[in-house]
Amino acid sequence: MLSETYLLKPDRVFDGETMHEGWVVRVNGDKIDAAGPAASVPANGAEVVELAGQTLLPGLIEGHSHLFLHPYNETPWDEQVLREARSLRTARATNHARKTLMAGFTTVRDLGTEGAEYDDVGLKQAINQGIIPGPRMVIVTKALIASGSYGPKSPSPDIQFPQGAEEADGHDALIRAVRSQIGKGADAIKIYADYRWGLMAEAKPTFTLDEIKLIVEVAKSSGRAAVAHASTAEGMRRAILGGCETIEHGDAGTPEIFALMKQHGTALCPTLAAGDAVSQYRGWKKGQEPEPARIREKRVTFKQALGAGVTICAGGDVGVFSHGDNARELLMMVDYGMKPLAVLRSVTSVNADVFHLADRGRVKAGLLADLVVVQGDPLADMNALRQVRLVVKGGSRYKP
Repeated sequence: MLSETYLLKPDRVFDGETMHEGWVVRVNGDKIDAAGPAASVPANGAEVVELAGQTLLPGLIEGHSHLFLHPYNETPWDEQVLREARSLRTARATNHARKTLMAGFTTVRDLGTEGAEYDDVGLKQAINQGIIPGPRMVIVTKALIASGSYGPKSPSPDIQFPQGAEEADGHDALIRAVRSQIGKGADAIKIYADYRWGLMAEAKPTFTLDEIKLIVEVAKSSGRAAVAHASTAEGMRRAILGGCETIEHGDAGTPEIFALMKQHGTALCPTLAAGDAVSQYRGWKKGQEPEPARIREKRVTFKQALGAGVTICAGGDVGVFSHGDNARELLMMVDYGMKPLAVLRSVTSVNADVFHLADRGRVKAGLLADLVVVQGDPLADMNALRQVRLVVKGGSRYKP
């Protein structure tokens, strides 16, 4: 049994805001007991853990995950939703949860089971009860879609396929769906503010502005946020004005839309890695061929969001690509123009603040002892975030 009180001595500590050389962190039980310069934190009664050449950070927070999905180049999304048994998907999800934790991500915001109903509730319970290792989960259960707008899409109008989220429209049905999801265990409500509609599969807005306002109002009544998948400018505009707290993807955002996000305090979760992965699944040979238009356009809109001062959450849409490779998004954020220090803040303190997780995301006395130790200095080379040496969750230590 590892001792309850221990002192971590890395070369440096990122506290969620700033990098500090020569800091140490004392853990007692499931909380951070003290953090600061080595001379100011007593080691008496504590096991001392030497971490030479390493950096300690708050446990990383994944802002956009789907633990019930696996990479689309293994099995297409439609096939996963229609043909894979929920028991099989849950078995996979337990492995995905472990890989996520061992990659240093001690919290995930899991944004929809994609046809696996409320199985994220049980997965979260299994983790919380210590039955399986995994990150702390913020879950949205089934997510909400407007009728006819999501998938899988049937080849015939005479055949109705099961959908990857819950269909609801109009006043009474939306209220019932939101309240039902909350009652079953949703920590937040996710909507699809736009999607690929109809036979032409064009991305267009789904819910009306009034419908989104209603969803947000009902969610907020229970103390929960609403978040929105939105990739078109109009879908983003409705989600922002409707009161959604985060926009997921934001591919076709414009300077005007990003200014509106800044004005309303709406955060963007850009999911750069998902678009990168899908482009490669479709045949793009990254590093050997010019970037496809989709990637070039994403670079432009991401820089526009940065320029507008929009709050950027770190979230890769993991599940589209491999769980455990969550750091892929963080490296791409730097490549697309974000400063390394801003990326580290995004995946720790910013995500904690945006997701209303006041007990984590920083290295500070009294907060949860959710920590990660990596080899090297991520401010000098973000690839250090892939060199995980130690993960601490609630004071319990895990060696990847």
